[in-house]
Amino acid sequence: MTHSNSFLLEVKNLKKYFPIKSGVLSRISGYVYAVDDISFKVKPGETLGLVGESGCGKSTAARVILRLIEPTSGEVIFDGNSVFKLKKKALQHLRREMQIIFQDPYSSLNPRMTVEGIVGEALSFHKVARGSEKHDRVVYLLERVGLRSEYLKRYPHEFSGGQRQRIGIARALALNPKLIIGDEPVSALDVSIQAQVLNLLMELQEEFHLSYIIIAHDLRIVEHISDRVAVMYLGKIVELASSMDLYKNPLHPYTEALLSAIPVPDPTTRKQRILLPGDIPSPIEPPPGCRFHTRCPYKLEECDKVEPVYKKIGSAHWVACHLR
Repeated sequence: MTHSNSFLLEVKNLKKYFPIKSGVLSRISGYVYAVDDISFKVKPGETLGLVGESGCGKSTAARVILRLIEPTSGEVIFDGNSVFKLKKKALQHLRREMQIIFQDPYSSLNPRMTVEGIVGEALSFHKVARGSEKHDRVVYLLERVGLRSEYLKRYPHEFSGGQRQRIGIARALALNPKLIIGDEPVSALDVSIQAQVLNLLMELQEEFHLSYIIIAHDLRIVEHISDRVAVMYLGKIVELASSMDLYKNPLHPYTEALLSAIPVPDPTTRKQRILLPGDIPSPIEPPPGCRFHTRCPYKLEECDKVEPVYKKIGSAHWVACHLR
């Protein structure tokens, strides 16, 4: 289907609430507001970084977009198709276009399958290739992610973390997708390997014309790979801007605090680290008004009463903050 506009993915007012059941009758006593009304768009060939502390709803958002879990409400439009309205057959076809790279290269690969089986599984399932054609495709993908073809018959436990993540990337590429969501794709890896894997993802993006959503809790990781960055806090997007804009001119106090935690490579420079008081509030009972007000160093009178409007500042900088 052709694009009705220039976006590959549009996420509109997406919500995912998990019910909390209690008592003998398992009545719903409350909800975990994991993703609470987020909207963003991704252009073809673009990388969007999605960052925030653990538990802010980033991974849940990714799984809902891929419809691995069902949404509470909202809409996701991918390549002109409304993802949540698709029936089984159409959804299966769409799954070829959207793939995920998981955070943990240890648990995301089946220990009983060889590398050839893992990378080739989707090709068989979607009836894309079989026999020697499938074998050749798997060899090509392995070599493309920097692994040798003689690894085909080996099992996941015979590889290092970085090599396993490369196998995961080859698996995600197998069906020629348009969008890949990387759910913390390098956080489980050594720092020296992280840069190699990020560089590989950038090379593959050029070659395969991919769009990415890269989820991370570390702003340093998404800085180099992302065109735009969205910052999430407690189920909401609080700021969205181009990578350069966000790092040079953060408008939300939470983004400012996250950026202050990035180490500076120059030992002579002293950087003022912003330490936020308290812990992240519970997503079961998010604070009223601005969700960040319980930890914000610049709290105003209305912050705990009125929810800030998510508004556009300048040409392409969005922020939800009463200070702006």
